Amino acid sequence: MAEQLIGALEAGGTKMVCATGYADGIVLECEQIATTTPQETVEAVNAWFANKGIAALGIGAFGPTAVNPASPQYGKILETPKTAWRYFDLLGTIQNELNIPCGYDTDVNVACLGEVTFGCAQGLTDVVYLTIGTGVGAGVLSGGKLVHGMMHPEAGHILVTRDPRDTIGEHSACPFHDNCLEGLIAGPGVKRRWDGKSAGDMADDPEAMDLLAGYLAQALMTYILCYAPQKIVIGGGVADHTPIVPLARKKCAEMLNGYIVTPEVNDIDTYIVNNSLEGKQGIMGCLALGAQALQ
Repeated sequence: MAEQLIGALEAGGTKMVCATGYADGIVLECEQIATTTPQETVEAVNAWFANKGIAALGIGAFGPTAVNPASPQYGKILETPKTAWRYFDLLGTIQNELNIPCGYDTDVNVACLGEVTFGCAQGLTDVVYLTIGTGVGAGVLSGGKLVHGMMHPEAGHILVTRDPRDTIGEHSACPFHDNCLEGLIAGPGVKRRWDGKSAGDMADDPEAMDLLAGYLAQALMTYILCYAPQKIVIGGGVADHTPIVPLARKKCAEMLNGYIVTPEVNDIDTYIVNNSLEGKQGIMGCLALGAQALQ
């Protein structure tokens, strides 16, 4: 029996990445569609997949979104800053049109699944995947299963202690929290501090990198203490284009101060790492999710 073709949709706030491939993570085709209005965007997505012959589709969506299949809101985008998308039934609108099995989760959870299935976290059952870009999101695998609970984790909004050197102002870039990780370390906060410059632009500034790495290290310590992961994988533009991961890794070890003594933490250079799939972890995770939907 021929291997079945699977669709992958990485549904982001600025673009939709559509792809086809196989359960082994091989991507055949890939195309980006701009995220505009829900109707216009999903019509374009459905049209792209319509004649591809896919047997199932894995969707990783921007959040917050309802990922519990028992919830009446399952598959809907929730209280997003993108007001036109609030309570839009993303999963239902796609599934009703394509009429195939669909797996649905958050974009960061599918990225976590990608690293666990095909990347640097293969064979592990407890993993945190953190993305730092325009926002901060975390996907968590616990006991071999992606964490949902009452909803998906929103670990990008944990509170951290403000560095007295920080010039961001009284309020962080997060409209909800003055001192959350996302508000202090993600792209909008970086640009506010440094006259519109991105984290990549500031990568050679030791003081800037030290500031951002300090916030990240606080969060990493919290994730270690709360989730007890076997590995932490970090992606996203801020992490990919700056040295903050190795800097934060060192600071995190200092903050732990010998309290956690395990083989993983003792080898912290292989415990807290950059993503290993060159930005494809989301799409590859969607392929894995689509394959699960066929089972």
